[in-house]
Amino acid sequence: MNDKVRLGYACVNMTLTNRPKKAGGRVTTSRTCRKATWQNNSDNPKDWNLELIGEKALLNANDLLHYLQWNKEHDIKLFRLGSELFPWHDQYELHQLPQFNQIAAKLMECGDYARKHDIRVTTHPGPFNVLGSPNLEVVERTVVGLERHSETFDLMGFEPSFENKINIHVGGAYGGQFEETAKRWIAGWHKLSDNCKKRLVLENDDKPSLWSVQKLYDYFHKEIGIPITFDYHHHAFHPDELSEEAALKLARSTWPEGVRQCTHYSESRAKEKMDESIRPQAHSDYIIDKINTYGLELDIVIEAKAKELALLEYRNIYAYNKKGVLL
Repeated sequence: MNDKVRLGYACVNMTLTNRPKKAGGRVTTSRTCRKATWQNNSDNPKDWNLELIGEKALLNANDLLHYLQWNKEHDIKLFRLGSELFPWHDQYELHQLPQFNQIAAKLMECGDYARKHDIRVTTHPGPFNVLGSPNLEVVERTVVGLERHSETFDLMGFEPSFENKINIHVGGAYGGQFEETAKRWIAGWHKLSDNCKKRLVLENDDKPSLWSVQKLYDYFHKEIGIPITFDYHHHAFHPDELSEEAALKLARSTWPEGVRQCTHYSESRAKEKMDESIRPQAHSDYIIDKINTYGLELDIVIEAKAKELALLEYRNIYAYNKKGVLL
C-alpha cells in the first residue's frame, strides 16, 4: 500500500443511486422503512416484523458489493459505509433477522472483495452517538449503536483495527466542562467491546465551544491512546491556535504504526456559491482548492455533496494518476 494520497467518498454513490431503470435501476446501501411500519405500532418485540428489516438489510448488503465493484473500476481505494445497512439496528440483535445467514454470507463476500482489491472501508455513526452524555440512556443507546457498526465489520471479516475506523465526535462539552465530559466519555468507552474500542476514533469539531484537535489530543489520546481524525474544514473554524499543518501532524502522531492516517476534507458551500447567507460550515458540492497534504501519505474522505462525482472531478483537475499520486 504505497499510494501517496488515496481519495474516498462518503456513503452514497450518486451515479448508482440515480441509475435509470433501463440500466439496472437504483443501487443503494441505505434502504429503510418507518419504525411504526416494521414494529406494527407495538412495543412488544413479538409483534415486530423483522422479516421486513431483514429484506432491506439483505438488499443493502447486495448493493454494497456493487458499490465496491464500482469503486474498484474507478480506482477508488477508500469508501465510507453509511449507518443504515441494518435499518434501526439498535432495536434488535442482528442474529435475530430471519435472513441473517444470507446477510452474513454476503457481507463476508463484500469484505473478501475489499481485501482483495485493497479498498479501505470505514464508517461514521451520526451525532446522536454521545458516549459523554450525562444522560445514561443516551450512553447505553450509543454503546449499542457503536457495537452494531463494529459487528458489521466483524461480519465482513475485518480484523479489529483502526484501518476500518468507526469515526465519531465527542458530541458536546456541556458549557465548557471539558474535563468532566472527557471523564464521562472515557467511562462510556470502557463499556465497549475490545473489537469496538480497536476501531473507534474521534474527529475534531467546527465550533470553538467544542473539541479541537489539541483538546482531543490532551483529553483523550493521552488518556486512552485513541486516534484523531483530522477534518480540514472543521479545523478552519476551530484551530485552537494550531496551524493547519501543525494540527494535521499532531493528529497523525496518534495513528499507530502500519495504519494510514485518515482525514476528512470539504469546503464551504457559502464560498462555492458566493452566497453569504449560507452557513459557512455547510459543505460544498465540489472541491475547488488543491488539498495541502504537507507531503504526507494520507487517506482523505471527500465530504462534498456531489460524493464520488466531486472526487472524480477533483482527481481530473489535479491530474492524479491511478495510484493517487499527483502528476
